[in-house]
Amino acid sequence: MDLGLTAKRAIVTGGSRGIGYAIARALATEGADVVIAARTAADLDIAAKTLSEETGRRIVPVPTDTGDQASVDALVARAVAELGGVDILVNSAATPWSANKPTDFAATTDDVVRNEVEIKVLGCLRTARAVAPYLIEQGWGRIINISGLGARSANSIAQTVRNVSVAAVTKNLADELGPHGINVTVVHPGRTRTERLAARLAEESAETGTPIAELEQQIAKNSVNRLIDASEVADVVAFLASPRSIGITGDAIAVGGGVPGAVYY
Repeated sequence: MDLGLTAKRAIVTGGSRGIGYAIARALATEGADVVIAARTAADLDIAAKTLSEETGRRIVPVPTDTGDQASVDALVARAVAELGGVDILVNSAATPWSANKPTDFAATTDDVVRNEVEIKVLGCLRTARAVAPYLIEQGWGRIINISGLGARSANSIAQTVRNVSVAAVTKNLADELGPHGINVTVVHPGRTRTERLAARLAEESAETGTPIAELEQQIAKNSVNRLIDASEVADVVAFLASPRSIGITGDAIAVGGGVPGAVYY
């Protein structure tokens, strides 16, 4: 299937590694030119060089702090200057959710929640605010926000709040921007195989002698009984970024291999 992404122009935040990197690769493989944004310039430069060599497309690294509106505005201005415009925005930047973050009510301070909202939720809003005028002017665009299946569980106040909030931002933007030819969707990955997870499992395997495949099997608590790879999340995002996704907007797409027992409608 031709997704119709050849010569489209995309911005992917959080694009230097993990799911964001996989998304940038998927879009470039389908023919898009991509600006990747993250906070660390060195990581971005390496990612851009690798992706450009692999896909043959133009990959532009732009160091960006999505917690700062001026930095986001500079990102979008640079993307427009380098690529001649922008058609697709993928918000994948977030502070990683790690096992040592507090999950119980007593330990969930204002700052714990505020830090989660600042980058993942307000970051989506800032980038959309900067990109929307260009999409509106051309009468077409796609915005995909990467949230997480933490939106559908109550394991942590902060994690649930940040993921549900991204979905709420998405729906509001979809309703307002839809008449201008702009589709806005949210993707909920579950536990996903990324460089970070692979490194952690490799370390655990070395310490315990348990094969990595077995460790993956232990944490794959989904319906398909295996971890979903970042590239498989990226495949879904590539479709949502394409003209073929016209029938989907304002909705959440779960890409976690299925949650056993739960019914979502």
